[in-house]
Amino acid sequence: MHALLQLGQTLFAAANSGPVEGASFLGLAVYFGLLLAILAGLMAYAKRGFGVQVFKNPITVLFEHLYLFIENMCVGSIGPNGRKYIPYIMTLWMVIFLSNVMALFFPEAPTADLNFNLGLAVMTILYVQIEGIRTNGFFGHLKHFAGPKLGIWMIPISGMIFCIEIISELMKNLSLSLRLYGNIHGGHMAVESMNALGTSIYIPIGAFLMPLKVLTCVVQALIFTLLTCVYLSLVTHHDVEDHAEAASSVAHAH
Repeated sequence: MHALLQLGQTLFAAANSGPVEGASFLGLAVYFGLLLAILAGLMAYAKRGFGVQVFKNPITVLFEHLYLFIENMCVGSIGPNGRKYIPYIMTLWMVIFLSNVMALFFPEAPTADLNFNLGLAVMTILYVQIEGIRTNGFFGHLKHFAGPKLGIWMIPISGMIFCIEIISELMKNLSLSLRLYGNIHGGHMAVESMNALGTSIYIPIGAFLMPLKVLTCVVQALIFTLLTCVYLSLVTHHDVEDHAEAASSVAHAH
């Protein structure tokens, strides 16, 4: 752990430029590159245990449980067609969780940067809109924002609902990014403040926050991915209903 802390301080000192608080663009790229290298190494090591019926490699078992967890979350939130979103949701989970874990040992981490989190949020919301258009068609997806059919005399109300829903959809970017940024960056600030209090007695008081920060790593990855599943379910539930009606019709025919 001490070696990781020294490596993190070295990377931060080398990559951070200027008086701006937080990592620079180069610093963020360095940390994200390190994150991808760690993830690629874990996946390569986990792949070694795929040749047996019962996995014995602990990393392989860990990835198996993670896949089952993500599968249950996607199917439970979106429906039977939620399995096709497992690759995206699992990628989100691994990137966010490993980045959060990096924040435990390094002065900075990708998810401790608001720009990185905003990029994840924008990418996720765009993906949700694309899936909504693919499921319901372009005009069908726009109609989704107008709410239920209220009749011709209620067109102003439908227009008001449409405007509110569009604003709400845009605000999801801030909701996803600020929540993740506030918890991870705020954890850094809390540890630094508590360590400053313990300077006079030479005790790193901030270390007592480590269990809470570990829990935050898991919870924030869960919240981001679970909300993504909920957003996907809201724009694809018509597709699920159509499949259910088709299956019911076939059953009645038989």
